[in-house]
Amino acid sequence: MADLNANFEAAVAQSKNLSERPDNPTLLKIYALYKQASAGDNTEKKPGFTDVVARAKWDAWSKLKGTAADAAQQQYIELIAELS
Repeated sequence: MADLNANFEAAVAQSKNLSERPDNPTLLKIYALYKQASAGDNTEKKPGFTDVVARAKWDAWSKLKGTAADAAQQQYIELIAELS
């Protein structure tokens, strides 16, 4: 468990230094996995349809509902490794 947390934190740091900016769907996946891993299921109020960016982030995070934090951390680590 400690190894997973350490690897997750390392991947978070590495995500800030990617050689090129990922496309928007990939950025949403990174965001959603990070939120699921660190905060759990989305319990925030759904943003209005006029706030397109917040709505997209909310939707991406909500799709991961029920995903365990450990699984989200592992998926995040693998995704960042692919992008590096």
